Amino acid sequence: MLRSADGKDRGIKMLSLLLYIIIGLFAGMVSGLIGIGGGIIVVPCLVYIFGFSQHAAQGTTLAMLIPPIGLLAARAYYKQGYVNIPVAGLICLGFVLGGFIGAKFAIGFPEVILRKVFGICLLIIAGYMIIK
Repeated sequence: MLRSADGKDRGIKMLSLLLYIIIGLFAGMVSGLIGIGGGIIVVPCLVYIFGFSQHAAQGTTLAMLIPPIGLLAARAYYKQGYVNIPVAGLICLGFVLGGFIGAKFAIGFPEVILRKVFGICLLIIAGYMIIK
């Protein structure tokens, strides 16, 4: 049996399984297309479609990143000469440490605050990209 967001054992309906796959497929396609992190799509879907808490949605999305999710997309860009391996490696090192530090802070925040911080970050990034 699969576990729901709240950790209770429940059978998950076929529709839910299909929706999880569709969300992953869409997030992967958008990520490969424009290079955004899957969390921008996956976290809100888990919260608002499946009723995950903000903490559970963020944790689940981070767990999704453990396998080499972007490997095939990065390979496609690499084959065209669009990947700077040394820079990607340095960013990856920072990302590992930053992810750990950020997670330590996030689990201490009340859910309502964490959800607002997530939304504000999305708005700031979107505004900056639209203006520039």
